[in-house]
Amino acid sequence: MSAVLLGSLAGLALLDSTSIGTLFIPVWLLLTPVRLRVGRIVVYLLTIAAFYFLIGLAVVAGVASFGDELGDLIDSRVGLWIQLVLGVGMFVLSFRFDPKRRKEKGGGAVGRWRERAMSGASSAMVLAGVAVLAGLAELVMMLPYLGAIAMMTAAELSFAATALLLAGYCLLMIAPAAVLLGARIVAEGKIMPVLERLNRWVSTKGAGATGWLLAIAGFLVARDAAARLWFPHLMGS
Repeated sequence: MSAVLLGSLAGLALLDSTSIGTLFIPVWLLLTPVRLRVGRIVVYLLTIAAFYFLIGLAVVAGVASFGDELGDLIDSRVGLWIQLVLGVGMFVLSFRFDPKRRKEKGGGAVGRWRERAMSGASSAMVLAGVAVLAGLAELVMMLPYLGAIAMMTAAELSFAATALLLAGYCLLMIAPAAVLLGARIVAEGKIMPVLERLNRWVSTKGAGATGWLLAIAGFLVARDAAARLWFPHLMGS
């Protein structure tokens, strides 16, 4: 296990730490106007880390057990049609992140939900559920994580070593949000302006950036499938 591999994995983990589920939702929760419930945010962070970890283990196990079969499926016409549908779906989904559309809907209901989630009226399981939903929503954008898994696979590590690296990756991924939580506890007056600036940026730019990323990724995935389905000569086959 080389230092280069560890450094690359750390860089990808920190990139993943800036996603909606690992940073933006925690920031939004930390800005709650009601009493901060630290335990619930810890539950949220551990749940999303565990979700990523289990997804990673499943991908690693699948590659190890069904590598050849998966390769054949991906290259088959059925696999290409699935890829095409996924790409088109990602492109269509990107329009859900239109900032103008989201602004028209208003944030009153969302703000009220945050207050309920952080109050005594709901349990920590509510935030655990939100963490799982956030992870599911990000499945189509787990490119850094999938890249990290590909690097581990290429390094031909044992399953135990890969699992250990995945665990470290997922913990590092939630580390920035955990640091913000700690700062919110010990230095609320100093950290709140930073959280508010982050929240404003997410509110005005984050949704649009996510939409563009989904649109570009969806277009590229669909184009690749369409080219291999109908224009294989352009792909060098």
